[in-house]
Amino acid sequence: MTSAIRNAIAVAAAAALLGACASKGQPTAQYDFGPLQQTPASAQVPSAIGALIVADIAGPNALDTERMQYRLLYADARQSRPYAYNQWTATPFQLMTQRMKARIAQAGVKVLSTTDAAASPTVLRMEVNDFAQNFDSATSSTGVVDLRASLFRNHKLVDQKTFTRSSPAPSPDAAGGAQALAAATDAVTADVLAWLATLPPQKE
Repeated sequence: MTSAIRNAIAVAAAAALLGACASKGQPTAQYDFGPLQQTPASAQVPSAIGALIVADIAGPNALDTERMQYRLLYADARQSRPYAYNQWTATPFQLMTQRMKARIAQAGVKVLSTTDAAASPTVLRMEVNDFAQNFDSATSSTGVVDLRASLFRNHKLVDQKTFTRSSPAPSPDAAGGAQALAAATDAVTADVLAWLATLPPQKE
């Protein structure tokens, strides 16, 4: 048996194991980002930010689903594969929006929705570029979150920046991926807060 054939068999076996991650007939396990943890006082955003409209996070259609997905970077990084018996409680966009709003409010900013447009001229929009559990090998994976944040004031762009964070998964399965992606999302949120704190305050 050639090494190429052995590698192909190993990849197929790993994909089958990850895709199932449960015995036949086992009910679907659902995951979210877990409870919100307290952040240090250093994460507070200056009160000059005032009230902030946080728009719902958007991104590619492939992520607009509750299905949990992963990639085998060592086999074919272009292919996204679904877990068979595991899913999110909401879409990644909804989970991230909820987490971002909670974190920003926790940092001392009044968080408003787009329906409250008359209450604030400052709008934060975020678009996800990547949200994935990537396997470097059959036993090692990382949760990666990449998004672009844009701050608008009075319909004019104030600043825009892209943030990328990764976190190792504690286990090579959906549960580990959920934990890693939650940690990566929290890290990106901290970066966004630090960025907001550097922006010029609204002029009176």
